[in-house]
Amino acid sequence: MSAPITRASALPPYAKFISPAKGGWQRWATNLLFRLTAKRMLRPDSDLGELRAKVAEMDAKFGHVDAAAKRTPVDCNGVPAEWISVPESRPERVLFYLHGGAFMFRMPGTHAAMVARWCRRLGARTLMVDYRLAPEHRYPAAPDDCHAAYRWLLAQGCDPRSIVIGGDSAGGNLTLATLHRVKLAGEPLPACAVLLSPFVDFTLSGASLYANEDRDPMFTLAGMVALRAHYAPPERFLDPPLSPLFGDFHGLPPMLFQAGSEEMLVDESVRAAAKAHACGVPVELELWDRLPHVFQALEKLPQAAEAAEHIVRFIGERAGWR
Repeated sequence: MSAPITRASALPPYAKFISPAKGGWQRWATNLLFRLTAKRMLRPDSDLGELRAKVAEMDAKFGHVDAAAKRTPVDCNGVPAEWISVPESRPERVLFYLHGGAFMFRMPGTHAAMVARWCRRLGARTLMVDYRLAPEHRYPAAPDDCHAAYRWLLAQGCDPRSIVIGGDSAGGNLTLATLHRVKLAGEPLPACAVLLSPFVDFTLSGASLYANEDRDPMFTLAGMVALRAHYAPPERFLDPPLSPLFGDFHGLPPMLFQAGSEEMLVDESVRAAAKAHACGVPVELELWDRLPHVFQALEKLPQAAEAAEHIVRFIGERAGWR
């Protein structure tokens, strides 16, 4: 079994191990809560309807969107989406965000709350894409919708140099898949990309999936295998549009990866960042000490606020949003 990533681990020059001085007890309490709820909930025999109901309940409880944020539904040539803006938003600055949720769930309040916090610091607005979900709509419905929405955004006259693409978990997969599709189509790429614990390899070949199963407070390998089957057939798992880790990273925009150091999916970020770096893409990889999957969405965690500072700094430098 591989050892967990720690401050003493040998890391490449583009990677950092981050252990904030504050928030230790909040991290412990959050991991315990997830271990008692999410880890028990995501079982191979779980009923999808019941899971969606529980996810919706959690979203209603924790997804508190800034009262000053404005949420406006929009039709992106047949793909539903939502504009999220705050008083500081400048219309030319666009965060094109693809939410996570194992390709099967939505947490609209939680994700809107997270990006609204970023938008206040960035002076930006967010286009949140409501792509079709599995198993009712299996692959490639979701990446088709994301690419169509990006094309719609360009057609509105948005300067790609002032578009930032981002996503978490399954949305991180769709973020990288969209970048590959845009490049192959010869379309203008966004200024940079932010990927929070992306799931980029449907073959489940990352060592951390096995080494960190006991440490991860949210997931089990059996649960991941079961959820994966809802989205795509096994014969497609090596396809780069489905597993974007296997795509060509040459020419892609600068990328920031953030992941928890002991989560099962940490090697997805480690390997994707390494491949991007090998292809000449400017990349930053941040491994956050013992934090759970997509901790950035948890407003009460001090580490989430610190991670947001790093995201704002990265986007400010790469997109020129000063």
